[in-house]
Amino acid sequence: MEPKKDKDHEPECAKITPGLLKSRTGEFDLESILFLKLRSLGIYDLGCIGECINLERLDLSGNNITNVAPIASLRVLVVLNLSSNRISNLDPISSCESLQSLNLAGNLISSPDNLHPLKSLRTLESIRLKDNTHNYTNPVCKNSSYRNMLLEMFPHIKVLDGERVVGRGSDLYQLCKDIDDTIKANIFKNGQLPEVPDCKPWVEDGFWEIKRSNNAIVDEAYKQFNDVLHECRLLNSRASYAVSQTERTLCIKNQAKQYAV
Repeated sequence: MEPKKDKDHEPECAKITPGLLKSRTGEFDLESILFLKLRSLGIYDLGCIGECINLERLDLSGNNITNVAPIASLRVLVVLNLSSNRISNLDPISSCESLQSLNLAGNLISSPDNLHPLKSLRTLESIRLKDNTHNYTNPVCKNSSYRNMLLEMFPHIKVLDGERVVGRGSDLYQLCKDIDDTIKANIFKNGQLPEVPDCKPWVEDGFWEIKRSNNAIVDEAYKQFNDVLHECRLLNSRASYAVSQTERTLCIKNQAKQYAV
């Protein structure tokens, strides 16, 4: 699979060097680099990336990487994007003990066995092995029971392939579901509509809108966050509709009582 290139032309470089990192970040001390985007540069040698020991977010998507051994030094890494490369061995990533989000879509992972090293990552919340937007996948995804195997292997993840895992690991999802169920239950409680006080909208218009960052390194985090926001919008919409229907019914009942008198 040919790696997807950035819209802006990027000069290719085969190896990550201190000079490359300094020119792209403006940092002269590699340990000072916290966020790094090296997308679609033709990189196949990670070179000195292991010296950036304080890296928190790293985007290496769209390169020609096969060996990720230097990444083992990045113990505080939180978000790692390795999509559209040629990676099959994930053993070094097991040392990234702070990792929460890992994008491996568009690589050469052929079996669930290749993913076993990641089971030691207790903070891992999101794994992506396929991305339909860019038509990225892995050979393992062709297995009909692929999703179930991954959920059994990683019972605590909250997001798989960009989709929130329903009923697993997501306290926010369960909270929204409980609220939604309560609203539905109260509408028809004892066959009567409940008395509802005057209600204002939960949030102001535009509350759920967020401004996108120009930093492409956090794209994956935004993608996952927007999934949650979408669910919240739907919940807010259903709740507002239920409240308006209840108020309308109560108003009709009050009018009927007045006529009866």
